[in-house]
Amino acid sequence: MRNRSNSGVRLDYFQRLINKTILKFQNPITGLFGTTEHDSHAWVRDNVYTIMAVWGIALAYRKNADLDEDLAKAYELEQSVVKLMRGLLRCMMLQVDKLEKFKKTQSTKDCLHAKYSSQTGKTVVGDSEWGHLQIDATSLFILYLAQMTAAGLQIIYTLDEVAFVQNLVFYIETAYRTPDYGVWERGDKTNHGLPELNSSSIGMAKAALEAINEVDLFGARGGPASVIHALPDEAQQCQAILHSMLPRESNSKEIDAALISVISFPAFAVDDIEIIKKTRQEIEDKLMGNYGCRRFLRDGYKTAREDPNRLHYEPWELLAFEKIENQWPMFYAFFILDGLYRGDTESVEKYKALLDPVITRTDDGNLYMPEMYSVPKDKVDMEIRSRDSQKRERTGKMLHLWGQSLFILGRLIDEKFISPGELDPLNRRLITEPRPDVVVQVVVIAEDIMMQSLMAEQGIAVQTVSQVAPIQIYPARVLSQIYSLLGKNKSMGLTGRPSSEIGLLATSKLYILQDQILAFIPQFIDQHQFYLALDIDFLVDTMKNTMEDLARNWRMMGRPTFVCTINTSMLDHNQKLPSSLVGTIKKLQSGYIAGTRVHLGDMGDFVSTSCITKLSFVNTDTQYAGQDSQISDFLGDVLKKACPRPRLLSLGKKASRSYRHSSIRGIVRRSRSIAVNAEDIPALHAQLQQRGVNLGLTSPNSPGPALSFALRKLEKGAKKSRRKETTLPRINTSEELAHPHLKGNGRSPMCTPNRSPVQSPMGSPKAQHRLWPFMDKFNNDSSYNNVDVHELVDQLSQSENLNEQADIIHYLYIKQGPNWDTEVDGKSCTVRELLVELYEKAGHWKQWWLVRHAAGMLKKRVEDLALAATDLLVRQKQLSVGLPPDREKIITGPLPPDELAAIIYESCGDDLSTASLTQEILIYLAMFIRTEPKLFKEMLRMRVGLIIQVMASEMSRLFKCSGEDASDHLLNLSPYELKMMLHHILSGKEFVITTEKVSCDSEVMNEYDDEYKFSVVSKQSRQETSAFASKLSRKGPLNQKMPSVTVQSPPSAAGKPEIEDEMEDRQGQWLRRRRLDGALNRVPVGFYTQVWKVLEKCHGLSIGSHFLPHSLTREMTSGEFKFALQVERVLNMIPQPEYRQLMVEALMVTTLLVEGDCRINLSGQVLNVDKIVQQANSIFIKEQNISSEVVNHSTGSAGICLHLYDTAPSGRYGTMSYLARALAVFMNIGDHQNLECNIS
Repeated sequence: MRNRSNSGVRLDYFQRLINKTILKFQNPITGLFGTTEHDSHAWVRDNVYTIMAVWGIALAYRKNADLDEDLAKAYELEQSVVKLMRGLLRCMMLQVDKLEKFKKTQSTKDCLHAKYSSQTGKTVVGDSEWGHLQIDATSLFILYLAQMTAAGLQIIYTLDEVAFVQNLVFYIETAYRTPDYGVWERGDKTNHGLPELNSSSIGMAKAALEAINEVDLFGARGGPASVIHALPDEAQQCQAILHSMLPRESNSKEIDAALISVISFPAFAVDDIEIIKKTRQEIEDKLMGNYGCRRFLRDGYKTAREDPNRLHYEPWELLAFEKIENQWPMFYAFFILDGLYRGDTESVEKYKALLDPVITRTDDGNLYMPEMYSVPKDKVDMEIRSRDSQKRERTGKMLHLWGQSLFILGRLIDEKFISPGELDPLNRRLITEPRPDVVVQVVVIAEDIMMQSLMAEQGIAVQTVSQVAPIQIYPARVLSQIYSLLGKNKSMGLTGRPSSEIGLLATSKLYILQDQILAFIPQFIDQHQFYLALDIDFLVDTMKNTMEDLARNWRMMGRPTFVCTINTSMLDHNQKLPSSLVGTIKKLQSGYIAGTRVHLGDMGDFVSTSCITKLSFVNTDTQYAGQDSQISDFLGDVLKKACPRPRLLSLGKKASRSYRHSSIRGIVRRSRSIAVNAEDIPALHAQLQQRGVNLGLTSPNSPGPALSFALRKLEKGAKKSRRKETTLPRINTSEELAHPHLKGNGRSPMCTPNRSPVQSPMGSPKAQHRLWPFMDKFNNDSSYNNVDVHELVDQLSQSENLNEQADIIHYLYIKQGPNWDTEVDGKSCTVRELLVELYEKAGHWKQWWLVRHAAGMLKKRVEDLALAATDLLVRQKQLSVGLPPDREKIITGPLPPDELAAIIYESCGDDLSTASLTQEILIYLAMFIRTEPKLFKEMLRMRVGLIIQVMASEMSRLFKCSGEDASDHLLNLSPYELKMMLHHILSGKEFVITTEKVSCDSEVMNEYDDEYKFSVVSKQSRQETSAFASKLSRKGPLNQKMPSVTVQSPPSAAGKPEIEDEMEDRQGQWLRRRRLDGALNRVPVGFYTQVWKVLEKCHGLSIGSHFLPHSLTREMTSGEFKFALQVERVLNMIPQPEYRQLMVEALMVTTLLVEGDCRINLSGQVLNVDKIVQQANSIFIKEQNISSEVVNHSTGSAGICLHLYDTAPSGRYGTMSYLARALAVFMNIGDHQNLECNIS
């Protein structure tokens, strides 16, 4: 008989320990582990962790076999692992209907259950009776399914099971924007059933997505149909959100011990070493104790002060658990494994020494990992006085299976029975290893020979789409359609991938589909999606950022390949390539762009060096019959035009006489809600009067004729449209087309390369603004009653004026619906088809006001809308869309894309242009917060509606025009210029809008107004903007002939205009600053903490019609995020941003006075902040000796004098000084006349 080696004897000891402490609890039927012998509830997460030790010792026996019986033991243990994993799979497959629902809703009631019966595999509690949505648990199962399969275990048996696992991947891929209940099943730490976005769930999902990608679930015996696919962009999005959140776990948990499983074993989800170190240090500093780790701060679970008869805590009760949280020794085992994987022997020995005293030793010599240790009830007060000073007692289960498994696993690795790599065959532990620099391969392809020749004229040699054959080039939406086939299974009712979005990483690979190589154009270049791609400047700017993102986030074998097609829609009005596009491509030729290494070449040169994926799930098996025809249909749809019409270019013509007198004229403009504050009109009136006096045009008492005329027009601006239609004659073409839905279509540039099209038919329309909802007015207005829709269709068929077409289609859309058949020209054509054609025409002519309106009517949604909102929300920012107070909708948590879009459209009502603009602003805000987070310092909520309103105010200020014209100009800014304007506003930089005349070589150009292209640039001097503002004064708004302000300087005033401009700048700068800060919700550093201290000393704060009670200080700490949200909620009830900012200043004065004067007693008092501001206004008017007439003309928001709004905060005559004196009056403090307030 052969003898065992010493190592074999030791290994047998661990096998006996596993049998007695783990495998004895495995159910022989289901393979699941109950919590105890008497509790049959089997948690998914706990079961996966529990089986890890069994898998580990099976690997050890297979590796260190002394006897033949060792290999038999290895097989027996492996089958126990397979049985558990298959048991969990069966439990989840029984809920396939919930999986299918969750892919669409991400609802907590539609998710897979977190625990099942270990005896039957069925559910044990109802959908609403437990916090079932625990994405980390499902992700952990997927992660170890991949690891164990890669190690050689056969867990999946059939293609139906493969399809289910593929849909589990879809289940977790939205983890970055799906709030769940987290590792501890309670969501918010008050346990009120409020799910949160948890770093631990996002990290585990990211690890699972990366691990399962391209794993063959049948192992070495598998084929193409058993391979799992995970799109790389979903994992990258999880990583971006995870990096922005760590070391924070969620909004209610600043740190959580569970994060050790994300930054180290088993997930290894973070590749940034500094973030890993910071998170590990936070756990050790804030959660580590003498008996283990606290789960999170103020965790009351099973402490001496917890009421076991209640499931939740009230907010003010959490303070009672501070410093007495239970400590869990299993986290020592996590830190031991962490040290073993890092090769940190010192850390391993440290935590082994800490773990040894808290491990329980039974009479028969077995070692048990207890669940937790708590402070005895009689020692709670002493523990609170001195943390970790008292001896704790064991609480909860004597044997914690999860912790026991990790303890044994650590021992097996520490004693060299297995190596760390054997438990990680997919090499996730190497994620932090440095990678070589990524070179982005760029392929520029011309749409046709004409575009190729235009590129050649610029010295750029490119191939056409036909010349890259046999490689096929398609837009990203084709790849999305192909991936929609992934995971489909009729027998189980699985519909496959739900999302229509395809990210940059996915389109940067080459694909093999049935022996054909496919390449895909990135989604942001696809002009059939959102209209941002129609703006070449925006496209070029995004392309530069894209190269950097690709290089930073690329993790796959091979190089990324970026494909860009140049088509006729990118040409300017003169049929030339834009200089920005040419310059960028030439920059690519140099080998570097935006600090990123690039290689510009032909597609054929990059096939051998690119990352290539086989679309193996598209096959010809009988089970998947019909997939080929589906793909053919996808490709056929792409090759078709969006509408069955071959011409898109409009040559404007004078509007019909019937349209000029029609009630539908201007219906598009009347649907808008963007407006500059109407209270600014009297101020502008006074400002113009004063300016007229200063320029010597008139006496103070009687304005001159020009000024009087201008003032009258300004006052009428909100009541009457003064637009005069500008038209262009139609140039007859020799070729009439078969189905011209919208007439006035000239030949497209690709059909007439030798002829330049005439300029755009219309400039941006001038908005009419109403305070009432448009639909109500539309339904109640009798002027629409006599409109004959069939006459409108006839009028439309003859119209060649873009504005007339827009108004008619808008009316038909609202009145008849998008699917109404117009039968224009006797042929079937729905309103939607007309709208699509109008959208494309507007896009070609870069009429952004109409592009945005048509996009809103088509309910277009930007591709990355949900991700953009999530990027803002996870950085502790809240969002609101729509204009306050009635239409503002607050978004506090991540939402699915369609639900978020629905909220935006609802908040904007019938103003569809603003709905599109809102989506744009969200995209830009997300771009900035990723690259320049400092721009958002001390900003808690992004109020998009107010931001849009402020941008309109800035246009009004720069162009010296009415609010209607300003909103008109704002809507006609290109996406790129809108983005630049927003950046300047966020950064506080002064800017101007320069103009460039867009001229077209046309014989009719001299008869019509010029067009101008706006450019937002940092301010150098006022000359550029002043020149254009003066031009607007003479010509009116773009392409509109309308009366406007004209101020001319007499000879004696020569040299004064520049001085006056500078004075005007200084004169309104503080009003503008307050308006910007109020709209952006900026507050001083430490503002919320200071308000908490004031609230602690008084009975409450009255702000507007809302009240902040003193009791909030008992419920929340001064630095708690929830308290800041409470204060912000009340401040955001104030609709005027400048008045809101004055209230913030009043609160700061109150905090300074309360902190600086200990004699002030606020006990029992309610501080009415509104009264303090109104009192400050009265003191200001009295002290400045402002006449009642001037006061009447200069009254601004909330009845506050505009001159006070425009006063600097600090100094003896600053607003803070007046507010301090008003507070002194309010509190009956003497000698308030000599108060002076200086702030930095």
